[in-house]
Amino acid sequence: VQLQASGGGLVHSGGSLRLSCAAPRFKLANYAVGWLRQAPGEGREGVSCIRSSDGNTYYADSVKGRFTISRDNAKNLVYLQMDNLKPEDTAVYYCAADRTGCAYYGNDWYRMEYSGKGTLVTVSS
Repeated sequence: VQLQASGGGLVHSGGSLRLSCAAPRFKLANYAVGWLRQAPGEGREGVSCIRSSDGNTYYADSVKGRFTISRDNAKNLVYLQMDNLKPEDTAVYYCAADRTGCAYYGNDWYRMEYSGKGTLVTVSS
């Protein structure tokens, strides 16, 4: 099972980007989907997660109020809308999926079972 994150790029501080997570070979609606990131020289950090059952959402404190996770089940996509970006948001962003759910991992959504290649987000000051 492979996921594909896309939508990264270079943006100025205060700007916005929307990332997309696609899974060509399976139905994302049946999985909790998380976003995680890895900054240069740092470990992976859970950013956000959305449940499959009711669409309930979770956010790391560092992005709460700035990032919004959502689903489009008809398109089989999960989005991460990132607003008011800061230089410290610079990282490679990945999406991950798991049948277990979001809360099981606390905020450690990088531990989810399935993931794929990431997309680079660079925020300049």
